[in-house]
Amino acid sequence: MNRVILFNKPFGVLSQFTDKGTEGSPRPTLSAYIDEKGFYPAGRLDRDSEGLMVLTDSGPLQARISHPKYKLAKTYWVQVEGTADDAALNALRSGITLKDGKTAPATVSEIDAPGNLWGRDPPVRFRKSVPDAWLSITITEGRNRQVRRMTAHVGLPTLRLIRAQVGDWQLNNMQPGTWRFSSETGR
Repeated sequence: MNRVILFNKPFGVLSQFTDKGTEGSPRPTLSAYIDEKGFYPAGRLDRDSEGLMVLTDSGPLQARISHPKYKLAKTYWVQVEGTADDAALNALRSGITLKDGKTAPATVSEIDAPGNLWGRDPPVRFRKSVPDAWLSITITEGRNRQVRRMTAHVGLPTLRLIRAQVGDWQLNNMQPGTWRFSSETGR
């Protein structure tokens, strides 16, 4: 049976087990939180993004989760700077033309700030003169920094990005830096 770990990746942590960056300034990696052997991330989450990562000990399952041809849905809670009007939301829903091509249509809705949300260090910058909003965005692709580029394209720069769901696997009430075993039913 394939084993699966669900991990709530904190802000600033690399989504890999080792840091191959510059010497002398090690950055936190998955190895600071997960000591189970033989597990590998199924997809990536940027260092400045937070939330659900799925890790598995199965190569075929890892491919089904992360390879774009399988179009596994991923849902993000996105705090954006500005007011999300109908034009911006409809553009995100229709697909955005980025430098690397048009994105697939996304499922997008404005939401209240997640109620069980943890603090972040460093905190998100706030400007009294500029409103912010929370969006739920579900995509079936996984391009580099895709959600951030999509929201920026419609004039809503991302302030905070939290992946809440991958397939059927959900973040639920997991706190940053915690993980748990799960079943393989995330499709």
